[in-house]
Amino acid sequence: MRIWAIADLHLSFATPKPMDVFGERWRNHPGRLAAAWHERIADDDVVLLAGDNSWALKLPDALVDLQWIAALPGHKVLTKGNHDYWWDAARKRRAELPASLTLVEADAAVCGDWVLCGTRAWLTPGHPTFDPATDERIYARELGRLERALAAAQRLAEGSRPIGVLLHYPPFFPDGRPTRFAEMLSAAAVAFCVYGHLHRRADWNVAVQGERGGVRYHLTAGDFLNFVPSLIVDERGQVRERSFQG
Repeated sequence: MRIWAIADLHLSFATPKPMDVFGERWRNHPGRLAAAWHERIADDDVVLLAGDNSWALKLPDALVDLQWIAALPGHKVLTKGNHDYWWDAARKRRAELPASLTLVEADAAVCGDWVLCGTRAWLTPGHPTFDPATDERIYARELGRLERALAAAQRLAEGSRPIGVLLHYPPFFPDGRPTRFAEMLSAAAVAFCVYGHLHRRADWNVAVQGERGGVRYHLTAGDFLNFVPSLIVDERGQVRERSFQG
């Protein structure tokens, strides 16, 4: 079993939303993603989708996108992004989702030799765009969700399985300093963390990747990867150093 990752699919099959208005990297991105996925990923692999999976506002529309994802090879583990407005309804109705999808938010799941957990995360106090009036409450809630996710992961790990984490927001400030989210990952001895959310070249150039505080970080935003899933854990169980721009 190998573990792959990609974030920010921004699918919209029920109500199409052209994404190439955001640049050439987004032109026909579902078709390019599907082709790259089929070339690389086997049925016994795991693929991590770190948020912003669908533009849908309601679960019925999101199910069209989720069924498209489910039909691709491998088992998929998803966490929430800031645009996944359908998410809460889906979590309440997990039994209705395709069997090849697992949603994680403030909880964890065993996948082969690994335990995987996650949450959305959020902007952190001290970030240039953090607004206490609108962000403080969400930030505190996401810290609590990560705390519960890591606790659940450690129970399932039973001291022997390594832990991987999916976040949507990067757990570092733009200048590379760790946020409280990153500090929690290091304290929990997490092996790797994948994240997305960043869509500008200037942000990609300074995004933290590689080992920090004992954790290996991978930027997996779809447009950064040019919609080619990134290999995170190889067939020997070794965590790769970083993801590379496609």
